[in-house]
Amino acid sequence: MRFSEILEEYGQTHLMQFWDELDAAQRATLEAQIADIDFDLIRRLTTEQEATVDWAELASRAEPPPAIRLDDPAPSPSRTAAVAAGEEALRGGQVGMILVAGGQGTRLGFDQPKGMFPIGPISGRTLYQTHADRLAAVMQRYGRTIPLFLMTSPATDAATRAYFADHDFLGLDPQHVHFFCQGTMPAVDAASGKLLLEEKHQLALSPDGHGGLVAALDRHGCLETARTQGIEYFYYAQVDNPLARLCEPELIGYHILAASEMTTQVVKKRFATEKVGNVVSIDGKVQIIEYSDLPEEYATATAPDGSLRLWAGNIAIHVFNRSFLEAAVDAAGGLPFHRAHKKVAYLDASGRKVDPETPNAIKFERFVFDLLPTAQRAIVVEADAAEVFAPVKNADGAEVDTPAHAQAALLDQHRRWLEAGGAECAPGVRVEVNPRWAMDAEDVRQRIEPGTRFAADTYLR
Repeated sequence: MRFSEILEEYGQTHLMQFWDELDAAQRATLEAQIADIDFDLIRRLTTEQEATVDWAELASRAEPPPAIRLDDPAPSPSRTAAVAAGEEALRGGQVGMILVAGGQGTRLGFDQPKGMFPIGPISGRTLYQTHADRLAAVMQRYGRTIPLFLMTSPATDAATRAYFADHDFLGLDPQHVHFFCQGTMPAVDAASGKLLLEEKHQLALSPDGHGGLVAALDRHGCLETARTQGIEYFYYAQVDNPLARLCEPELIGYHILAASEMTTQVVKKRFATEKVGNVVSIDGKVQIIEYSDLPEEYATATAPDGSLRLWAGNIAIHVFNRSFLEAAVDAAGGLPFHRAHKKVAYLDASGRKVDPETPNAIKFERFVFDLLPTAQRAIVVEADAAEVFAPVKNADGAEVDTPAHAQAALLDQHRRWLEAGGAECAPGVRVEVNPRWAMDAEDVRQRIEPGTRFAADTYLR
């Protein structure tokens, strides 16, 4: 066996215990998966002393991040200057879009990629279609192509590619839609450090987290593609947020004018213990402390005006310099792996499938926000949550982040646009606006006569 010496060296010979029962195709699958494993890395992650972070000590030094706040009457640079700079970059073809779409809709009770979940309140448009419409509208407004780099996972890649192909790429140019699949990491038995088998010919693998973005962009040639197309900036968002304003010129402009390498859009936390990452500054570096790691005394600490001291919530919308991501390729090995103790089904030595009742394994993930403290300069820009953040994470019936909440947020936003644009919506009437028809209140104002009344549910497209 070509892998016998390697597996013996690392104490993983059990991976081949069912070899004689496999057919040729199954053997090829198992060999390919084993060949992809960095066994030195796995041994370090499983045998070295796990670093213990003193979150209380770290939080005691945390300051609010350097931020451009919504309530600042005279931000520097000005909003007008930021919008102008962002629009110049968009018209100059310098912006590419990264959409992260590796998640399945399991928590939604949906057995397909989350991007295929129908979220349009009236139209039934999927999350993928919602984002494609927004991107197409931005391209139409600025007269330039914006390449879409769509990160899938092994669980969503084939279905996503098929969905786009079957739906005419949702109106986008197929030549400028670049699919790339994130990497995986094997699950490790927490007690023994042995890799787990999901099937006799398959390792128990899981996506390596959105922090695997850098390596995946490089591995699939996306950074080289962007370079040859003159892309200087990447706008990053996650597929489960239908309110994300893809390629918003103001955020791009602040990033450019501040000479930032990585810029993060944030919202003011709704309450102290909200389950979002806390964007803070520690020793002059912007970074994120996860809600689960922030001690309550620091989460609830207030500023002199009574507002939360650590107020900035991460919503996973960023702008990156392409050159920053290129430099991060070589340094990506320095991004820490986060260990999570999870329940992972596996085959025991007899080939019997075991579904554990308690966490039995360690999964390893990297997070893209761990790039923040590596940036020479990083800034934070606050946005109104009602305009930019309505994630779809939980099935209807949960307290927050459900499809019903997201649909209500979309309808509320569109009603605000219509009323600001001079229209009237009858009580209880739902109006959904496709961004190809209007991206904001100013677009609405140019499309309808003042006093136009909507008396029945309407989909404007």
